Amino acid sequence: MNPAEWLIRTAARAPNAPALLRDHEILADYATFAARVAAIAGNLSRTYNIGPGDRVAIFMANCTQYLEAMYAVWFTGAAVIPINAKLHAKEAAWIIENADARLALVAGDAGHALEQAAPTCLKTLIAADSPDWVAMYQAKPLTAPALIDSDDLLWLFYTSGTTGRPKGVMVTAGNISAMTMAYFADVDTVTADDAILYAAPMSHGAGIYNFMHVIKGARHVVPASGGFDAGEILTLAAKLRNVSIFAAPTMVKRLVDHARKTTSTGEGIKTIVYAGGPMYTADIIDASQVMGNRFVQIYGQGECPMGITALSRDLVSDRSHPNWRARLGSVGVAQSTSLVRIAAADGSFLPPGEIGEIVVRGPVVMQGYWQNPDATAATIKDGWLWTGDMGAMDEDGFITLHDRSKDMIISGGSNIYPREVEEVLLSHAGVSEAAVVGRTHPEWGEEVIAFIVPTNYPDISLVELDAFCLANIARFKRPKEYHILPELPKNNYGKVLKSNLRAMLKRDP
Repeated sequence: MNPAEWLIRTAARAPNAPALLRDHEILADYATFAARVAAIAGNLSRTYNIGPGDRVAIFMANCTQYLEAMYAVWFTGAAVIPINAKLHAKEAAWIIENADARLALVAGDAGHALEQAAPTCLKTLIAADSPDWVAMYQAKPLTAPALIDSDDLLWLFYTSGTTGRPKGVMVTAGNISAMTMAYFADVDTVTADDAILYAAPMSHGAGIYNFMHVIKGARHVVPASGGFDAGEILTLAAKLRNVSIFAAPTMVKRLVDHARKTTSTGEGIKTIVYAGGPMYTADIIDASQVMGNRFVQIYGQGECPMGITALSRDLVSDRSHPNWRARLGSVGVAQSTSLVRIAAADGSFLPPGEIGEIVVRGPVVMQGYWQNPDATAATIKDGWLWTGDMGAMDEDGFITLHDRSKDMIISGGSNIYPREVEEVLLSHAGVSEAAVVGRTHPEWGEEVIAFIVPTNYPDISLVELDAFCLANIARFKRPKEYHILPELPKNNYGKVLKSNLRAMLKRDP
């Protein structure tokens, strides 16, 4: 299914429904949204010969034109390359060159910087914040979206590249359809009265959650700031009502902290879907106490976008089940379209309770890595996607993440999962954030090192914290050093950059 078909259908059914909003200002209804998309697609097709098999880069910060750009590209049958606007122009240029894209749709400072760094394959840049963009609204429209097959590439997403050059994840029309249907089955309902607020980058999870809201004719809202501001979100949600947000756990924590300070309960927010990093049990318990029954967790990755497991709203809020705390610390159960197992290194499946690598198969799993057959073969084996995440599944199918396989610490021959230590640290009242990494040790192989952001920086008793760890975790798992920081280093999606923490340790004398 071409997603542009969903837009056309909604525009025919509810032409006057508000579609694109900046803050609470309506910029376009669904009829206008669809008409603009068809016209832009007509211009891309006739002027630049964009069509099926092509790839078009989008390098812009959050704005309503982002949605116009994506749907216009899909209308032609081409694939979108969503590039984080906070990347350096040279990084964006490398992605564009690797994808061999002839056209980029840009905006703001990102677009200006790319003009100077553009690779030779890139022939045209069109700025969404220029008169040229508005002029395209008057172009002769394409009469209908291009016909595409389920295996056709629609979303070429480049991984963060923390261990080298990023890889292009090939997400097909079939992947997107399966992910969208799984959202309705396992994550949340959507109605025409709802609104999705794009506070996280639209180049990532926030943007890929647009489909469900287009299908149902809901509102698409970009805050005035274009990004994440806790106070702005709480104020705007109270005005808009029925707001859904996709957010990284670090964003959720900031939102909850602001809500507590302002005595807000999140009025107007319908659902916060959190993913993209570990949500610690103490943090989600706190979030639920402050903001109520508004939270849903999903677990996915670029290679299986948003589609591996889900922890429903009812499970997040449940405090009656004997295992509620363990379930709350999990990432939930397999989504309807996915088959999930825990595998040993030899590929055999492990029984409940044993830790291994999480593997998944199903219609949401990527087609492979763009022009990288070796990486594809190393990641997809016998139809199973090897996620690189370590976890365990209990008797009821709940999966608990431990860590990325590369983050596991082996000390004295024993496996130590940083998240287990982090959970203990975060249960201490004086700790706001925590991250644990391994450092090479001549005798034990590795030793556990903790980085702490105190609740009242920089005041915290390390003697008391160490005693707390000894009282709650095995001695061999206890951190051997504690480093106090004002904040943890994070990427643009709010994930803690443990590679930066390891680099700090190497720089220390």
